[in-house]
Amino acid sequence: MDRRTFLAMVPGGLLAAPLAAEAQPAAKVARLGVLLFSTPAAEPNLPALLAGLRDLGYVEGRNIVLEYRGAEGRPERVSGLAHQIVALKPDVIVVLGGDLVPFLKDATSTIPVVMLTSQDPVEAGVVASFARPGGNLTGVAFVSSETAGKRLQFLKEAVPSLTRVAALWNPDHPDGEYRDTETAARRLGIHLQSLEVRRPEDFDGAFVAATRARAEALMVVSSRFMNLNRSRVLEFAGKQRVPLVTGWGPWARAGSFMSYGPDLDALVRRAATHVDKILKGAKPADLPIEQPTKFELVINLKTAKALGLTIPRSLLLQADQVIE
Repeated sequence: MDRRTFLAMVPGGLLAAPLAAEAQPAAKVARLGVLLFSTPAAEPNLPALLAGLRDLGYVEGRNIVLEYRGAEGRPERVSGLAHQIVALKPDVIVVLGGDLVPFLKDATSTIPVVMLTSQDPVEAGVVASFARPGGNLTGVAFVSSETAGKRLQFLKEAVPSLTRVAALWNPDHPDGEYRDTETAARRLGIHLQSLEVRRPEDFDGAFVAATRARAEALMVVSSRFMNLNRSRVLEFAGKQRVPLVTGWGPWARAGSFMSYGPDLDALVRRAATHVDKILKGAKPADLPIEQPTKFELVINLKTAKALGLTIPRSLLLQADQVIE
């Protein structure tokens, strides 16, 4: 028996391989804080974020831990939750919703933050520029004001006789979508009725006002608050038999007449890429804020037929998706 074989058989030799394996440093587990306006169960963009992270090799419980804080649709809770999530000292914080971003900006200037926002982050004063955000914030911005006028134009093509449109919007959601909708309405000869909704209890009054004004269509200015109350808005539009137009595709798939806006799932997956780059050493200040390059027109033909609308072929040909 040679010396190598003998050493492999003795207790020390048998233990040598396991001891060497045990000496290897454990893989680092990333800690990700996630701040939501609603809850993990109700957040429509969360599945895309988790799918994006999985595609990049992150498995919850193995190499990444997610800490959630959700405001359950109550704006007054956001500031406290932002400070809570900062106190956890995660490696990165993801914030889904432009309304929440200023609270995180106030809560930390050091922990990297990846945001998903429909507001213009430069106009809101949370970053220096899209190309070089500076500070600790970066992410994805789908500025809805850029598509608001086009959305109303598509609606007018679908219903040429349209003269009165009511718009549900939250004035506390600071972006230019309602302003740009007003501009487009003037150009198209449409009277735009403002329906301001800040809290869930404001919807009933808004619906009464739209009914009294005999609104011929309803538009929703995109925000997470509106998304959280989507079923109420869809129910009202269905009862009143008026076309409902929004900026987010899931609304049309849930029963609204039409939507025009970016592919949100694709954008959320880009936010996951930002998380990955930061965990690998990139600085948020150097990561450009990404913007959508593709906008989707979704028409729910089933809803149109229920409303008695005949959609021009020219408009159907422009649609990226027609739901029948």
